[in-house]
Amino acid sequence: MECRETMMRAVNLTFKGERDDLYQNRLFSYLQKQLHVPIKEISQIRKQVYKVKAEELDFILKGFSSYHQFNLQKDFLTALKQVGFQKTYSFYPLEKELPLLFEQTYYGCIEWIETSKTEFTFYKQQDRLKGLKLLSHFHDRNEKLVEQYTGSISSFNQVEKWQERTVSFLKNLPVIRYFVQKEIINEMLIWADWSLKGIEKESGVFENGKKVILHGDVAHHNFLRAKNKDIYLIDFDLISIGTPRSDYLQYANRILPFLQWSFRDLANYKEIAAYLNEKGFIYALAFPTDIFREWNRAIREQTYLQPIKIQHLVEMTVGQFHKRQNFIKELKRFLVL
Repeated sequence: MECRETMMRAVNLTFKGERDDLYQNRLFSYLQKQLHVPIKEISQIRKQVYKVKAEELDFILKGFSSYHQFNLQKDFLTALKQVGFQKTYSFYPLEKELPLLFEQTYYGCIEWIETSKTEFTFYKQQDRLKGLKLLSHFHDRNEKLVEQYTGSISSFNQVEKWQERTVSFLKNLPVIRYFVQKEIINEMLIWADWSLKGIEKESGVFENGKKVILHGDVAHHNFLRAKNKDIYLIDFDLISIGTPRSDYLQYANRILPFLQWSFRDLANYKEIAAYLNEKGFIYALAFPTDIFREWNRAIREQTYLQPIKIQHLVEMTVGQFHKRQNFIKELKRFLVL
């Protein structure tokens, strides 16, 4: 697992975008004219994200689909720091004039966080605990901002999102069946149906209780270990308003492969354990969201044709199948206790 995480991060750092070198050269020239600081070098990290070396500092140049999205994230991060959450980046006011609009993409200048040589990974128990503690702190601080951003940030609907993900997965079955035997696919669809029906039966589980601003993408690569060893939370493209359950549910799904799909071990994480007495949360743990998400994305982007990608997908779907099957049995036993 650790090797796979390291490999995937290496792929991200050497990303070759759809846009050619001419685009990057034009972007470089544009920035030379539009920024207060002279820049020396620009290198792509991933799609619409660049590291920029300037004479006085390094920073990240990040693209946004609209000026509204750029402004929303910039304002939210400023407000987040004002309410006491410091473990993230800031936007730099380097533009001579707003907005930075280059070939239909809005760009913002973001603080570069110097990272440790020891990367954050869900493979390590200590990192899993630190990431969860940071996520809890993020929720505790931003709860004060919910009222301010209601209307600007959309509300999150867990069931609706998973229903849409299931529909996409079903449409992609002709491709998936080429790599995965039908018995495994059919059982995963049974898990999904059982999970969604259980959540609906426990109506309101993801609507009731305190509201926070959800991060929405608590993957390992959105936790950075800085050079000073502190952990930072980054990438707020998917923020929404909902109960903390949704972020903790996603975090649980992200770390369960490293716990060998053990319900007992998952209960050792106090922030998640607080919700394990809720039937709706237990039902939700059964939904194979990671499998549906990754297959849908791979087929949409046609990366399933890449040997490394399909190996990862098959390992996730087939290699872990029996462990996940036993995990579902554990959940069902827990529900009848």
